[in-house]
Formats: sequence, structure tokens, C-alpha cells
Amino acid sequence: MKLPGIVCIQEHYGAIFTMEKKLVHVSGNRRHYFTDRKFILIGRTKPWHQPPNAKVKGNAGAQNEKNMRAVVTGGGGYFGYRLGCALASSGASVVLYDINKPIWEIPDGVVCIQADVRDYDALFAACEGADCVFHVASYGMSGREQLHREEIETVNINGTRFIIDACKQRNISRLIYTSTVNVVFGGLPIEDGDEETVPYFPIEKHVDHYSRTKSIAEQMVLAANGTPLAGGGILYTCVLRPPGIYGPEEQRHLPRLAKNIERGLLSFKFGDPSAKMNWVHAENLVQAQILAAEALTPEKNYIASGQVYFINDGEKFNLFEWLTPLFERLGCSKPWIRIPTSLVYISAMIMEYLHLMLKPFVELSPLLTRNEVQNISITHTFRIDKARNQLGYSPEKFVFADSVDHYIKTRPEAQNDHIFLKVLLLLIVSLSLIFLSLRFDDLSVLHFFKETKH
Repeated sequence: MKLPGIVCIQEHYGAIFTMEKKLVHVSGNRRHYFTDRKFILIGRTKPWHQPPNAKVKGNAGAQNEKNMRAVVTGGGGYFGYRLGCALASSGASVVLYDINKPIWEIPDGVVCIQADVRDYDALFAACEGADCVFHVASYGMSGREQLHREEIETVNINGTRFIIDACKQRNISRLIYTSTVNVVFGGLPIEDGDEETVPYFPIEKHVDHYSRTKSIAEQMVLAANGTPLAGGGILYTCVLRPPGIYGPEEQRHLPRLAKNIERGLLSFKFGDPSAKMNWVHAENLVQAQILAAEALTPEKNYIASGQVYFINDGEKFNLFEWLTPLFERLGCSKPWIRIPTSLVYISAMIMEYLHLMLKPFVELSPLLTRNEVQNISITHTFRIDKARNQLGYSPEKFVFADSVDHYIKTRPEAQNDHIFLKVLLLLIVSLSLIFLSLRFDDLSVLHFFKETKH
């Protein structure tokens, strides 16, 4: 099948892509970029070439994992990049597909295609010759991104639909989807939940678009399991549900927490003092992804077909206690002031509304979103027995303090900006509004906490 404006020729070492009459040639160590933002290719990989007389029945078949040809969406981010490098080091040919290129060096055996997951033509071209897709890409996980509804819905839902369609049309028989524990957690306590007994949290009751769209996307991937491929064969899918990810070069959670701690914005604590949650080190999640891909092959009797797995380090912590090394390395005292969770939740709700109202004029990041308040203040822990038994998952022991030390040594110079004053002003306005809002008995958040107690 030929696509308008896109031609892929992969008989030789390297690749040639043309799009909208623009040409990029990647060969050896040379790197050339598209000037068009739509499609950029970086790096080099082994040739993906299907013999002309070969019958396509789904590429997973009896493929040796060392000969895997994998596409990793979200490959420009921290975890997607680590996954791609691990696959390449085992001998696989890897395409990292992301709208942003990685900030780290691209190793041999890896090609980076810079394109949007919502661009089906570019996605279809990137998947040529692949036999496995690791769908890691998502949007809206934390911070102000959680308030960008349109981007969240189009990336998480439409992007996943495109991935499924590309797998079917390209005869890619393995699809591993990186979901989140938030598809089952929405503010009600879960202690040592497992895949069989914890149901999906009702879609309409999620307070954030990210959790809602990830739930929809996950169910789309599971529904696609067992569907036929265009060239014959079957699409096998499975889902991994990690909690928050940490690691020595993680770019999302740790830097944001460190900045807020240094600005004195986390000098208080809230929630149940005994509330616990799980985390997962990037290396453990990489291990789970590779094991899941192997478990979708006939050699493993397709044991992971249509299955979901909670993946974490096998340990649970209270967030404020877990962050102790970060407070210590930054020279800041641990929070000792405890304030009511309902007050924090109402503040988060008001800050979300203020963000939306002020967005046309200034982009302010809320200190916390409602979803983040729930994640911090309420126990939600999950067992990994199913992943251990079916996948052979065995998480290694990692220490969060090691990641903190690496961050402290490598972080850039702190910038002198006025964000603290902006946040302080926002808090003053929020507290004023909270005082007024508490006079109304039918405030939805108060009703929410009454339901939570039940």
C-alpha cells in the first residue's frame, strides 16, 4: 500500500523517506532532518525487509526476540527512550516514535522518528516491517497538562485508535499498551488490589481527563485482542498498569517536586497519615514490557493475550516519607504542618478553574490538581502476583535516594523567575474564594468527600 507523499525504501542499511517532496536520507552515522515539523527521522537501524515471496501471517510468530523489530511510541520521553535502548542492546531493531526527539544520545540500532501520534500517515510509515508495538505515548499525566482537555483526548484516544489500525494494516501481531493504575483508582481507597477483583472506576466520575481517556484507550486495546490482521493472522494485545515512574534521569515528577519544595510550596502535609501508594523504577517497567512482548508469542502460549497487569516495585510507601531523601538533599525541612484534605482539594479545584479562566492571558501551573490530591491523600496499592506468575516479572531493588543524588548532581542552574509570586497571588485569591465557597452546602467537592467516607 502506498501513501500519498510518503515512500519508504528499506532494502539497504539505512532508510529513505520522502514526504511532501522533501527527502531525508539516513545511512551510517550521518543524520539529516526534515525542515517540516510533521516528520523527522534521526539515527540508524538495521534494515526491515520482507522477502517478496514471504506470506504475511503476523510477524510475531516464531520470531526470536533478538530479531524483534519494534516501534516504541512516546520514545522521546524518559521511559520510552529507556525501553528502546534496552531493546536495541538485546539485538532488536527499534524505532522511537515521538513528537519530541530524545534529549539523550541515540544509540546504534535505533531510529528516532519525530512525528505526532495523531498523524496516521506518519505512524503507518513508521510501522512498516515492525512485528511489535509498545504504545507508551500519552498526554496529560500531571500538572497543568491535566487541564488541556482537547490534547488529552486526541492523543490518548485518537492516537491509540490509530495505533490499533496501523497494527492491523501492517500485520503487526503484538501490541503492548502502557496504561495507568488510575483506570481503577478515582479517589476511593484500594489496598493491595488485584486485576481480578478491582473494577474500572466509572468513566463519568473521574475528576481528570487523563484518567478517563486512559481508561477508554485501555479498553480499546483489550477489545482489539484477537481481531484479524489485514494479511492474515491475529492481533494479540496486553496492558501494563504502572503507578508513578522514577529513575536517575526522570524528567517529569522529580524536577517538579524539587522546585516546589525549594519554593516552600510543599511545607505542609495532608491526607491520611497512613495512606500509601506504589512506585515503579524505570528499569523494572522496562523488564515488564519486554516480558509482556515475549508472553504474546506462541513459545509462551500467548499467555498475556488480552490480559492486564499491575506493575510496580513490590513495595508501598507514604508519599511524604518516601520523599524524605529529596527534602534532605535540598536542605529543606520535612513538612510538619497538617491541613485538612478537603481544604487542599477545594483549593485545587479553584486553581483549576482559575487556570482555565486566565489561560487566554497567562499560563499558570496549579500547585496541585484534584487528581494529584487524591493520589497523595488516599491509599491505592496493588499486588503484582499476576505479573510474577504469568510473565516471570521479578522487580529489582532500587533506592529512591540514588535517583535524587543523580538529579542534584546534574540539574541545571535554578532560574530566577517570578513564578513564586504568581503562585502566591494565586493562593491568596484561592483562599479568599474558599472562604466564600464553604458557605454553600451543595458545593460538589463537599458532596464528594461525604461519598468517599461511605
